[in-house]
Amino acid sequence: MRISFILFSLFGITVFACQSDDSKSPDEEFKESLDLSTTIPAGANSWVTNSTDQDATVVTDSGIHNWTNLDDVIRTYFKTEGTGELHVGFKMKSPDGTSKIKVTVGGVSKEIEVSNKDYQTVEIGKFNITASGYHYIEIQGLEKASTYIGDINDLLIGGPAASSITFVPTDNFYFGRRGPSVHLSYESPQGKDVQWYYNEVTVPEGEDVIGSFFMANGHAQGYFGMQVNSASERRVLFSIWSAFNTDDPNQIPEDYKVLNLGNGNDVTVQDFGNEGSGKQSFKVFDWKAGTTYKFLLKGEPSVNNSTDYTAYFYAPEVGEWQLIASLRRPQTSTHLERLHSFLENFVPSTGHLSRKVQFGNQWAYTTDGTWTEMDKATFTADATASEGHRLDYTGGAEGDSFFLKNCGFFNDSTPINTSFTRTTSNVAPNIDFSELEVP
Repeated sequence: MRISFILFSLFGITVFACQSDDSKSPDEEFKESLDLSTTIPAGANSWVTNSTDQDATVVTDSGIHNWTNLDDVIRTYFKTEGTGELHVGFKMKSPDGTSKIKVTVGGVSKEIEVSNKDYQTVEIGKFNITASGYHYIEIQGLEKASTYIGDINDLLIGGPAASSITFVPTDNFYFGRRGPSVHLSYESPQGKDVQWYYNEVTVPEGEDVIGSFFMANGHAQGYFGMQVNSASERRVLFSIWSAFNTDDPNQIPEDYKVLNLGNGNDVTVQDFGNEGSGKQSFKVFDWKAGTTYKFLLKGEPSVNNSTDYTAYFYAPEVGEWQLIASLRRPQTSTHLERLHSFLENFVPSTGHLSRKVQFGNQWAYTTDGTWTEMDKATFTADATASEGHRLDYTGGAEGDSFFLKNCGFFNDSTPINTSFTRTTSNVAPNIDFSELEVP
């Protein structure tokens, strides 16, 4: 009896000691070791990088949803000024049952299983960031229990590397995913009326990304340039805004509607809206990267307080100036003002891909009959850039051309309102205006 009592007493002490121990299980220590204090909205900062079609389905303003394809590679981008440990987690759920996903940062991958059917914080682990700048967290499904892999509302990060984080907020979902638009404003002849505006555009090989608008001849009332509209279609586009302020062309009064005075062969002319309203004209033309194209725009006052704008396009493959269209803008009497170029992406699903364009040999022809070379430009950018939501934008001068580059999450960034000067050519355009097609 005494021996039994002693053994029982020792056993009781041992159990008590185990229950009173302050040590924690490995899982508890893992959870407490992660700092997930910064929330990055998944929707505004993610892309399905191997399929634009899937991207449009899977990435929404509320996060990553409708995720069914194990082949989808999803990347969420952010910029950090810090280095060292990066702690990563997701606010996610897997409502159809257990899914296995692979998470990769900086070439290091971790595989986790997710089975919670309601949104919870799912901790992924620690990674190492060796350099400041843009980085991405890559996600791919490996296994799923049924139709859906999971839903991710937010990515959660922390640790020493997560300092001074740059990302797109949810309220800029659409334009943030399109990426920053960048512009060059040219120094035009002072004290003179510009009647003709000439520019040359070269898209380097490999930079002709779907969704790109390489806008050559912009002015106060419209724009003229070339686009990559899809994998099978490219356009030369010329548009003029109505003086009536609306995004719905059906609301424009008759005396404010932009009129088509005539257009070239195979040119479509139609109303447009959603970004102001007016008249647009375009020619489907399979222009090539690495080839230089020329743009020529005329603007001059016309009858009854209106202005006529006429656009011509020169492709070396064709060998002559082609009329795009001549459009009349009522309630406006002016010559060409605020001459500029820009680069933008109009397809959000390609906002993770960089693109670049070169603008060269800008000239203005004034009403006194002289050409003036425009060799100075000021770099500007849109609100996505100026508000610091994305910093992957740059521009400047390269020899006798200016350039613009955006999207792709590169680390170069040109300060907004920087001015540049390119090398002059001193060779004015050799154009006989009398030989141009008149609508």
